Amino acid sequence: MTQLSWIGSLWLALANIVGPFYSWFAVKIGYKWMLVTALFLCTLSMMFASIATEIWQLYLTQGVMAGVGASLVWFPCISAAQQWFSKRRGLSVGIAISGSGFGGLILSNVTQAILNNPALGYRWALRIIGFISLVLLGISCLTVRPLNPIPRHTKVKTFDLRPFRNVQFCLLFAVQFIGNFGFNVPSSFLPSYADYLGLDPWIGTNMSAIISGVMIVGKISSGFISDFAGRANITFLCTFLTGVMCLAVWLPATTASQIWAFAAMFGYFGGGYMAMVPALLGQVVGMEEIESANGLLFFAWFFGGLAGSPICSALINDASGSPTYSNAIIFGGVLMAFSGVLVWVVRVMRGGWNPIKKI
Repeated sequence: MTQLSWIGSLWLALANIVGPFYSWFAVKIGYKWMLVTALFLCTLSMMFASIATEIWQLYLTQGVMAGVGASLVWFPCISAAQQWFSKRRGLSVGIAISGSGFGGLILSNVTQAILNNPALGYRWALRIIGFISLVLLGISCLTVRPLNPIPRHTKVKTFDLRPFRNVQFCLLFAVQFIGNFGFNVPSSFLPSYADYLGLDPWIGTNMSAIISGVMIVGKISSGFISDFAGRANITFLCTFLTGVMCLAVWLPATTASQIWAFAAMFGYFGGGYMAMVPALLGQVVGMEEIESANGLLFFAWFFGGLAGSPICSALINDASGSPTYSNAIIFGGVLMAFSGVLVWVVRVMRGGWNPIKKI
């Protein structure tokens, strides 16, 4: 499990590697060429992975190439949604980020259908995903643009740390840094936990797709609600409850109904967490520093993305023959709940202690 988990960890880490330099990329390279580069990297990573014969080749293709490509496409798409909307920023960011949920829901089923076809197999599954990436990223290359493009001759720092002068931004950075060590625990290990309990194999096979589907609802609805109830309020609720659900629902779960209940709640609140932190960021730093702040905020995911799954694999210790999933569940739940507390601190700093005030 640990060797294979490094493939996903490399991808999760490198999907944020552009972050510290994003403001420089946005000005000097521009959204268009960042997206074009991402198109080639993401497409070729799947094509090369389809002919891989060693695990290190998968590290390079599905880990490094796909990860860097994802980083180049992620930041322009999120920044554009933040820039083009103000009154409905929560909803716009939620819709933009919900694309990852649609991808998880649809592509997992497409992949499974291909794998079930003996005439195709896993190599053609990778190639077909590559072709799908080519088409969809081609659309983004033609449509995603910044609201007010900055001229390329403008002097800009390669590594812009100005957002760290803002205490509230520092707290959001800590939310992302700490939270990402725990956030990916359910999506990474809930399917194998269902298998460990001896539940119907269909549950483990389809769990990731179901979580992705519920996340679509969580991302869009939380963004919509936050535009009326306050983005800081909804960010706190989604982040804190993601951790609470791990501890209160997943930890004691032993039946299929309990697993499905947790998957639904994690999908909803976890999806809300993913959408609401960047939506709140626009209020915290303003549009003047949004691109450098975006890059730094999501770069905080690098560390949890790289080490989170291997740490949890070690905590579970599947090779021992008696895996201890409870260790990983507590690890993830506590970190997410603590991240929620940090969001509450940001909320109090912005609007005081009144729990019903729109902030």
